[in-house]
Amino acid sequence: QLQLVESGGGLVQPGGSLRLSCAASGFTFTNYAIGWFRQAPGKEREGVACISKSGGTTTYPESVRGRVFISRESTKNTVYLQLNSLQPEDTAVYYCAAERRLSDLCQLNPDRYDYWGRGTQVTVST
Repeated sequence: QLQLVESGGGLVQPGGSLRLSCAASGFTFTNYAIGWFRQAPGKEREGVACISKSGGTTTYPESVRGRVFISRESTKNTVYLQLNSLQPEDTAVYYCAAERRLSDLCQLNPDRYDYWGRGTQVTVST
C-alpha cells in the first residue's frame, strides 16, 4: 500500500526552526520526485520545495528561498524539509507529495503530483 507520512510539525516561536520528514512506502521511491506544499486556512495550496528523484535538482519559490532546504535520504525512503527563520505567515498544514518522473527534474504544480500525505501542522506563534 502506497503511503506518504509527514511528521515533525508543531508549535514554534517566530525566528525558530523545524525539520519536517516525509516517509514513503509501497512504491519505488527512486522513481519519484518529491514535493512539499503548504496550505493555510482560506488560501490555496502552494509549493514550498521539491527535489528530483536522484536528489540532484531542487526547486524553491522566491517566497522561501534561503530559508527552506529540502533533502532526501533514499536508503531510508525519506525526504526532509528544513524550515528556518519561521514567521507567523509560515503557519499552515504542510504536505509532501510524490510525482513519477522519467527526467531528473522536479516542479511545484500540485496538480501534477500523483500521491499525497495527510499533512502535518506547523504553527508559528508567540
